[in-house]
Amino acid sequence: MPTHAERQVLPYSPDQMFDLVADVARYPEFLPWCVGARIRSREPGLIVADLTIGFGPFRESFTSRVTLDRPRAVDVSYQNGPFRYLRNHWGFAPVPGGTEVDFFVDFEFRSRLLQAAIGPVFTEAVRRMVAAFRRRAAQLYRVKATVPAPVAASEG
Repeated sequence: MPTHAERQVLPYSPDQMFDLVADVARYPEFLPWCVGARIRSREPGLIVADLTIGFGPFRESFTSRVTLDRPRAVDVSYQNGPFRYLRNHWGFAPVPGGTEVDFFVDFEFRSRLLQAAIGPVFTEAVRRMVAAFRRRAAQLYRVKATVPAPVAASEG
């Protein structure tokens, strides 16, 4: 179903980008449509979290396992909720001038109604979410650099 992948070079360190993405509890502060976050458990290398997303008349909660490989990657695997499946990957590689951020998301809702609602706006929604992470990084790390366009992007 909907997938999105892109790479960008951002003027932050891999540790900074890792910390930003791994701080799931703060997602409602800056991430569009994320209206709630609750950490169920935390141990070295793993967070189990509940997120609540809301858009239009829809509000859904789901549980995911967030695997942390500092500072290289954050991988999200779905446990339960409104999805048939959800896969999300963030990769962070040091490059001259910052970090290459590799982002991938792939999911399908169980409900045909939810799938039909998100389908037409999926690409724009994901772009807004990725932009929210860029803005949050600039806010936290005080870099006023112009954010470059994606190096590579693909949708399916």
